Amino acid sequence: MDQGILFTESQLKEIRAQFYFIEKDPFQGERLFFDNAGGSFRLKRCVEKFAEIDAIPNCPERVHEMSLYLQKVREQGISDIKRLFNAEGGSVLPTLTASQAMFEMVRSIAENIPGTNMVTTVLEHPSAFDPVEEYARRLGKELRVAKSNPITGGVDTDEILSLIDENTCLLSMMYASNITGAIYDVEEIVKRAREIKPDLYIIIDAVQHVPHGIVDLQKTPVDGINFAPYKFFGCRGSGFAYLSERASALPHHKLIAKDEVVWELGSPTPGHFAVVSEIINYVCWLGEQTTQSTNRRELLVSGMNSIKLHERALMHRMLAGSDEAKGLRELDGVNVYLDYEDLTKRDFIIAMSFDNLNCTQAIQEYEKRGVIVYDRLTTSPYSKRMLESFDLKEVIRVSPLHCHTKEEIDKFLTITKDLSELSVSV
Repeated sequence: MDQGILFTESQLKEIRAQFYFIEKDPFQGERLFFDNAGGSFRLKRCVEKFAEIDAIPNCPERVHEMSLYLQKVREQGISDIKRLFNAEGGSVLPTLTASQAMFEMVRSIAENIPGTNMVTTVLEHPSAFDPVEEYARRLGKELRVAKSNPITGGVDTDEILSLIDENTCLLSMMYASNITGAIYDVEEIVKRAREIKPDLYIIIDAVQHVPHGIVDLQKTPVDGINFAPYKFFGCRGSGFAYLSERASALPHHKLIAKDEVVWELGSPTPGHFAVVSEIINYVCWLGEQTTQSTNRRELLVSGMNSIKLHERALMHRMLAGSDEAKGLRELDGVNVYLDYEDLTKRDFIIAMSFDNLNCTQAIQEYEKRGVIVYDRLTTSPYSKRMLESFDLKEVIRVSPLHCHTKEEIDKFLTITKDLSELSVSV
């Protein structure tokens, strides 16, 4: 299990048939798309369902038959968001992006919960780090930032806990790093943080982790958590967050006539809720392959376990290699950073570089050979703070998805070997 379990060939064939552009795109033709951390493959059914729902002109807040149907679509989407997180009660916040949801949650807690300091980590995405920094500055609170661990590529539990005290009003952290794939020990952090301060408010940025692993708020009872459908096989144009009952009741932007726990502003697009339900339908379909349960949450967990194990097996093959191709760890002139060997503590993201090519050159050479990856540079506000914490200036981020095959991993390794042998003059 620590090296994962691959889907069967027949399973992969069915899986791949449900996504757009896995093998080809309209511009480049055949290619390997290994930039799913920037926006994942789209489920065909998500795109189709969104178009189907969005074509309906009826206002969901009417009593006509079609309007009542749109209300049911929304209600099912809200139920599926809570099911995704195994959450009960509370409220769902729909926004244009997961970043907007994070800013709203941080603002509400920072402005209304007493405390002299706010805690976050150096590896946070700017959409999570920046609101904490901003409201700490505005409100005169101390900003405490947990350091990264250069061995695991994550942030140690004890490092985070050392910054929390009875005067901490908020802990904001991600579930897994989108630079290294390192998964935080969220369950342990939440448990021990609340031993220090029982009523501590905690927010989780789950955008990176949700497409690759299970989230269970019954085990990790936090006050806010977000995700982005476009990184989870869905469509761009929406972000969602779940807020606990006590967080829902905090003052926040809302229409005055609405109930105190309503976080929706205006009329959210019903199609975005439909997209979430289609994502959950797909994962539950995967779950049906390994469990006889008819419970939607149990099917979801089973499906996510299968995704996690397949991606782990692909990650092991990419790093350690096989009879068909040398792994990244064995290739001369290739550097693999923050390569923590316990793959159970990692989502499938690889940070790497070449001795003979800078990272910008490398991604251009990859593209010439039909491979899409991305460079993370200290010149980018989306990478600077994280990379500098590891004393790195640049890396190539490789982020495949569960619908990839072992043959595609081998092809990537073969191309990587060729790039490592290119002339520096490229």
